[in-house]
Amino acid sequence: MIEDDLRAAFARREALTPPTGPVRAAIDRAVVRRRRRRLRLRLAGTALAVVAAALAGFTAIAPRPPETANLLATPSPVPTGALNVLLLGLDQAGGGRRADSVLLAHVPADRSRLYLVSLPRDLLVSIPGRGTDKLNASFTFGAGPAGKDLAAGYRATRQVVAELTGVRIDAGAVLTYQATRELTDAVGGVPVCLPTTVRSYHTHRTYRAGCQRLDGAAAVDVLRQRFNMPEGGLDRDRNAARYAAGLLHRVQEQGVLTDPLLLSQLITKIGSGAVIDTGELSLPALVSASGKAATAEPVAVGLPVRYQERPPYGFQLDSALAPGFLDALRADRLGEWTAAHPKQVTALR
Repeated sequence: MIEDDLRAAFARREALTPPTGPVRAAIDRAVVRRRRRRLRLRLAGTALAVVAAALAGFTAIAPRPPETANLLATPSPVPTGALNVLLLGLDQAGGGRRADSVLLAHVPADRSRLYLVSLPRDLLVSIPGRGTDKLNASFTFGAGPAGKDLAAGYRATRQVVAELTGVRIDAGAVLTYQATRELTDAVGGVPVCLPTTVRSYHTHRTYRAGCQRLDGAAAVDVLRQRFNMPEGGLDRDRNAARYAAGLLHRVQEQGVLTDPLLLSQLITKIGSGAVIDTGELSLPALVSASGKAATAEPVAVGLPVRYQERPPYGFQLDSALAPGFLDALRADRLGEWTAAHPKQVTALR
């Protein structure tokens, strides 16, 4: 009886039911808009990842809010002063992630060339709310126990690096070895010139001294090495700079950043979408500001440090060289400083 009553009630009100066609069409339109928005987000982020790779040798995953991600459609004025781009290379996935590679790409105001400044991961620094710890720990504290909040990890490290160096960080990215492997293969391998033979602690492969083209797997293998290196993590930082220079050369050689078709093809090969923190800059402004600098041979230099042989073990700023180096970085005079201290410059060829 109850079932019959319900059927009768529905029948009496069936005429009041709105047609399903317009409702379904509205839902379909909303789905299409959302898919297009996600595609714009993915393409804009990955294109910027390629630019960041041209600046410093990696592709990225990370921390820009979606509402500011359509970088191509909203160009900003081209900056005229010096620029500093912070790039963080992550180690393992999951909890406890640390930034094993910390690289500051400095673009001088005269756009003469790029300066790749390596900051040792084991440098003892002041971390807000945590006291003194190693630089790579700042990402862990920001990203949280699960290591998933990449944006917060980036922001925490950016704050520490800005306070350490005294320069404004204009843009940046969080980096993964998986993305490095994909990008390296997408450009057909990256030339890297090693000053000495590298024997992998992880795969037991041997990479001879001299210049060679590395595929994605080999590039990641080389970039991970520190245990069999004479100066450990410092040598790994130098090899990261050599890889960065090789990738920059490869991207320039292929004309990727000036050919929309090639850029689109490279984006497709890289695969997963990515978003990078560009601060107040847009993609066109970043390309315009760094384009001239990227045509010259980059200069790689490490932040001058010395190892502390007592707890807490780690690197401290070199009291003789670091103050002058940081003054030169802040005043945009790295060209003068590196010319006066050639032994501090990493050989790239």
